[in-house]
Amino acid sequence: MNQHTYLVVMAGGIGSRFWPFSRTNHPKQFHDVLGVGRSMLQLTVDRFAGICPAENVFVVTNRDYRDLVQQHLPELPADQILGEPIGRNTAPCIAYASYRIAQRDPQAVVVVTPADHAVQREDEFRRVISLAVDAARTHEVLITLGIQPSRPDTGYGYIQFMDDEASSLPNGLKKVKTFTEKPNTELANMFLASGDFLWNSGLFVWRADVILKAFHSYLSDISEVFEEGSAQLGTPQEEEFITAAYSRCRNISIDYGVMEKADNVYVLPADFGWSDLGTWDSLHRMGRRDENGNVIDGDAILYDTQECVIKTPSERLVVVQGLDGYIVAEYDNVLLICKRTEEQRVKDFVADVKAKKGAGYN
Repeated sequence: MNQHTYLVVMAGGIGSRFWPFSRTNHPKQFHDVLGVGRSMLQLTVDRFAGICPAENVFVVTNRDYRDLVQQHLPELPADQILGEPIGRNTAPCIAYASYRIAQRDPQAVVVVTPADHAVQREDEFRRVISLAVDAARTHEVLITLGIQPSRPDTGYGYIQFMDDEASSLPNGLKKVKTFTEKPNTELANMFLASGDFLWNSGLFVWRADVILKAFHSYLSDISEVFEEGSAQLGTPQEEEFITAAYSRCRNISIDYGVMEKADNVYVLPADFGWSDLGTWDSLHRMGRRDENGNVIDGDAILYDTQECVIKTPSERLVVVQGLDGYIVAEYDNVLLICKRTEEQRVKDFVADVKAKKGAGYN
């Protein structure tokens, strides 16, 4: 464990594709999605034990969720919970954390992770992260972790790498050739067959000075905003500065703003049982399935039912008969029953419910 290694957990999203379980006032990162007794946020911080000291863990979240973060991570000082006034995608989020950390430790190596990913093989995860941290410490590179694809999934972005010695670095890093957003089925099958495409995990590793240099080169409008007020970070004036800063930042992802433009981007191929748990179907793949392929979290009795996800309150007995490939999910004041193959419509359901029933259900 190195005192110059830092963790940034991005925990500000709403996760609307996981509705009704994930809601505006209680998003999925604060839920025990996998039914293991720990929330997604807690599991995320847990898996970095031994990689960076507790005092180097920062969580970036919406200001409305700061109390929730404190409840889930009571050992985390309030000073390490960075509150965003509004959501502006991943680039401003990462800029905020990076400028804050760089001011404290110019030698920092920063690992950036979303708060809602699942990892099955944590020892392998830590090994891979350690390789990336070592490489970032000694090379001026922007590293992303690429997951070996197991199927032609159209829900993930893809990274193509250059598979030759001249474009490789130690520790297994490959120079990135292209980024592709969520492809259609035909393209996804081609990517899988080619052997030089990986899923884009959204996990990043870099030195603080290297990512700040990249912001200066590729997102100068955002870097100018944070450089103007960097002296206020870590002071009582920080919140006021961040409120003003975010009003001037555009909504843009780090992938589009930096990673797709920079020429020092490398990918580390990895396979540690990863899922972004962005959808109900991903929970079905990652969860513990019974002999009929059902993932059950709650008090449920099933008859003639297979390949379903049942996630309901433990205090309510649920009896299900005759379903094949459905989502049955209840949380608070909403019950969702939906075909797993139609789960992409969940966002539409949320929009319709908000329009017809008001904001109390989203």
